[in-house]
Amino acid sequence: MYRVAIEQLKRWKFNQGRKPMIIRGARQVGKTWLMKEFASKFYSDSVYVNFDNNRRMSSLFSSDLNAERIVAGLELHARRRIDPEKTLLVFDEIQEVPQALSSLKYFNEDAPQYQIVCAGSLLGVALHQGASFPVGKVEFMDLRPLSFTEFMMAMGREKFTELTERGDFSLVSTFSQDYIELLKYYYFIGGMPEAVLSFTKNRNFDEAREIQQNILDTYEQDFSKHAPYNAVPKIRMLWNSIPAQLARENKKFVYGLIKEGARAREYETALLWLSDCGLVHRVYRVSQPGLPLKAYEDLKSFKLFMLDVGLMSCMARLRRDVLLDGSDLFGQFKGALTEQYVLQQLKAVKNIEPYYWTNDKGSAEIDFLLDNGSEIIPLEVKAEINLQAKSLKAYHEKFNPKISVRTSMADYKNEGWLVNLPLYAIESIENIAGFYGSCRR
Repeated sequence: MYRVAIEQLKRWKFNQGRKPMIIRGARQVGKTWLMKEFASKFYSDSVYVNFDNNRRMSSLFSSDLNAERIVAGLELHARRRIDPEKTLLVFDEIQEVPQALSSLKYFNEDAPQYQIVCAGSLLGVALHQGASFPVGKVEFMDLRPLSFTEFMMAMGREKFTELTERGDFSLVSTFSQDYIELLKYYYFIGGMPEAVLSFTKNRNFDEAREIQQNILDTYEQDFSKHAPYNAVPKIRMLWNSIPAQLARENKKFVYGLIKEGARAREYETALLWLSDCGLVHRVYRVSQPGLPLKAYEDLKSFKLFMLDVGLMSCMARLRRDVLLDGSDLFGQFKGALTEQYVLQQLKAVKNIEPYYWTNDKGSAEIDFLLDNGSEIIPLEVKAEINLQAKSLKAYHEKFNPKISVRTSMADYKNEGWLVNLPLYAIESIENIAGFYGSCRR
């Protein structure tokens, strides 16, 4: 399996000014695999330490955080010498030993020759609980489920990814049905590495569903094990409401759908906890499409998405035949699944933080607004080939953006003011919308 993130780690390795690298991401998105794969491909040796229930390592980091003393302890643990030029230090579940997290500051300041990558599934939660953090002394990388491009590569369709990456849309259109079939698979399988690996080996949808359900069960167990006791019921209710929230025509998050009479203040802790775990993404409304978008965000109005489209279809109990055969039973949920998919791919394009816009009356909505630093790009999402874009036209007439993008199952088409970008090529928006340079992976 290939992950684009390994290229970022490769650049980090050869950067003379590198700092310890922390990989953030939800549980089971492949952080441990990525660190070990990186170590095996680019280092002659590595020392792997998992801090979860590791008394020896907890003791090693419990007092003096002198980097050389810690390295000496790691050498005793690994029973071999650590060569700073050839050995990668891999710290997994680092949030379990807060002092290990603090030690990164001293490695950066006093022993920068050592190469360290770390990961923690509940790192955000640990930080909000008061764990000391080496601000400015580390680098970050966010790891998410496989993007659709990575999924196609895992399915052995590298040539298909090459076509979309170089923007050869005339040839892409020739094979549009192949792309659409792969996209339907992705809607069902999603990007969680274990589910993808199983499906690429066996092409067994039921087996992939079982893996997804096990992942969801693991998340539920995390709620009980790690979340504040009094917040657990609220976390569960909020989490389980997400498919129903997105199935609505107006996808603004409504607390009343969690429980009748629910209020925002009751669920602040639950929402923050899920966000810290990387399990949900909030997309805020903006009051107007001005630069920068963040200056105009409406913190009271947002849409809430899950981390993975496959997990969402599993949670919604979406049957394979309904999805793959295009049954009418799919109904309105098709729009929810498509918007979840697009958000997931936008997050895979580094540094794109989408927002959405509605007019004051709520009669017009743009699904996503993107800020490339010099202009605002409206993006409308269509689940099928229906190309009516009333809201997008109204937005264009009011704000006159340089470029507007509509993504759907239709073929690529550039109408001057409007670019129709196929859903299966949505990652190409990085180039079409002018996210050059700052958003390179």
